Amino acid sequence: MRLFLALVPPPALRRRFGELADTAHAHCRGRRVPDDNLHLTLAFLGEQPAQRVEQLANWLSSMRIVPGQWRLDRWGHFAGPGIVWIGGEPESPLVQLQQSLREELEAIGIASQPRRFTPHVTLLRRAEQPPGPSLPDVAEDWSYTRAALVLSEPTDQGSRYTPLAWTRA
Repeated sequence: MRLFLALVPPPALRRRFGELADTAHAHCRGRRVPDDNLHLTLAFLGEQPAQRVEQLANWLSSMRIVPGQWRLDRWGHFAGPGIVWIGGEPESPLVQLQQSLREELEAIGIASQPRRFTPHVTLLRRAEQPPGPSLPDVAEDWSYTRAALVLSEPTDQGSRYTPLAWTRA
């Protein structure tokens, strides 16, 4: 089972990210990420055996994260995979959250990625780099209180993401 840990935006913010994805798609083409899949990856766990899923769900459900806020105020592009994203300066609490989760995963014997954390929300895949200043300014605040263990399942229409467990609120 392919798993990752993520922050999942609340519905209104997820819709706003979807609007930004539509705007980016008009300029950069590529494959738009469906609104239901928009998230911030904290740790990619890769393929895990089924028996590990219950262990991870119990582990995550027993913890609480420190609530925080993250300002997304810039567009970005990862040229290799053609990813267009929105993000912002990595706020210290967000980076600390990602690092602590990664360290706790390693303590229970699970390696995770990324080691170098660039907080972002992927909007498009296989897209062209945005031309110059063609994309509008972005300024969205995301208040987060919980993280999720998410299952990634391939389908004919692309991957479907299903939260399996959440940290305590």
